Amino acid sequence: MKAFGFNLQKTRTFFIDTRTEPDRTLSRKVPSFRQCMFCGSCAGTCSANSHTPFNILRYNLLFRHGMQEEIADALDACMLCGKCSIVCPRGVNTRAMIMEMRNELQATNDHA
Repeated sequence: MKAFGFNLQKTRTFFIDTRTEPDRTLSRKVPSFRQCMFCGSCAGTCSANSHTPFNILRYNLLFRHGMQEEIADALDACMLCGKCSIVCPRGVNTRAMIMEMRNELQATNDHA
């Protein structure tokens, strides 16, 4: 068989239905959090993303998968300007989402 220059990789599976406790708490406080379809509009208009490695789309995904320790310091780069909320086609309240993520991570760090 001819080599095409790539290798097959193992399939990766994420079980989003088995959410972590911070994810459930965030969903209760900001119901629009679960409506995100990861279109990237928020990341495309983000002022912080233009000047820093901040990416709200990436941090939303990491938070959903229970990788909160990786985003604790990164969320402080958000300027809470609200551009991401304005362009969101699903109406996700991203400002409230960032604030609640910060609160959840702060509460987690306080309990540790």
